[in-house]
Amino acid sequence: MSRSTIEGFRLAGVSTCVPSRIVSNQADDLGYDPAEVRKVVAMAGVRERRIVDPGVTSADLCFEAAEALLQKLGWERDSITGLIFVTQTPDYWLPSTSCVVHQWLGLSDQCAAFDLGLGCSGYPYGLYLAATMLKGGGHQRILVLHGETPSLFLDPTDHATTLLFSDAGSATAVETSPGGVGHFCLHTDGAGHTGLIVRGGCFRDRRPANPRDLSLQMDGAGVFNFTIKRVPVLVRDSLELAGLTVDQIDRFIFHQSNRFIMKHLMKKCGIPEERVPLILDDMGNSGGPSVPLTLARSLPAERAAPLQLMMLGYGVGLSWGSAVLSLDPQAALMHADYTGAVQRRGTEAAPAEAA
Repeated sequence: MSRSTIEGFRLAGVSTCVPSRIVSNQADDLGYDPAEVRKVVAMAGVRERRIVDPGVTSADLCFEAAEALLQKLGWERDSITGLIFVTQTPDYWLPSTSCVVHQWLGLSDQCAAFDLGLGCSGYPYGLYLAATMLKGGGHQRILVLHGETPSLFLDPTDHATTLLFSDAGSATAVETSPGGVGHFCLHTDGAGHTGLIVRGGCFRDRRPANPRDLSLQMDGAGVFNFTIKRVPVLVRDSLELAGLTVDQIDRFIFHQSNRFIMKHLMKKCGIPEERVPLILDDMGNSGGPSVPLTLARSLPAERAAPLQLMMLGYGVGLSWGSAVLSLDPQAALMHADYTGAVQRRGTEAAPAEAA
């Protein structure tokens, strides 16, 4: 069982960025049966979604989030010795997207940069890796970027996925801190890997005969059953590891899967609804980045006291995980729409332009 308690770090800040383009699920030009749309919207709780313009990627969204956060924190670029980019929608098969963003941010060649190919569970996994790097020595400050643009691998004829998923990017600043502590539970069930899958386009099937294999295929019933089986146990185990009760957690930050599933989980876990922020209505399901996005959108920027958080990611893989930690009042929380106008350092290339 992968259960770890790691001391000596804190979240210095979380910044998120979403596309400015808003797509309403009630729009007449989507081409779906209105009755089917009403059913999906009622269950999933997604009224509108944020969708990237052509030419904009996860890296662009995360770059703007990171640049804003570094400006807010006043971190010197040379003080950052780790960059973890969590995504399943990279700019290229190679090189790693982390290397590209490393250049845009103007980071030092003393900074380790690598990609982590996880989706819905990626945020607690990314925080765990950052914490272990800080604990292992040689690092003082690490950036964890988590971005996804699922709109780019959806089949527009599949309303079950197209009406659900949104795009988002995030940046989380993690640094050494004597009093900080985090508790992590991380799990995998690879037997369920076909539950959420894009079968074609990579090296198992580079050029699939069926174009549908280039788009996301989702076993909705299977993913639902996985979630209601695994997540309540994850919540219980995470509380046990941290030595806390439900009442001692100020906010449960769930991956924004869909409203029906989340309401079911709250009831099954005995969690009061007021402690589970929901941002699905106008942000949709952006995969793993929905966790930091929920943090930045739902918690007040100004806070008088620390908040005890449990952050939960679960889905594609199948993979699931949690991080329990305290967010101190000094930690910065920021959110903005993508502009494409932020200057990239270390390169003369212009920022991505919306088509």
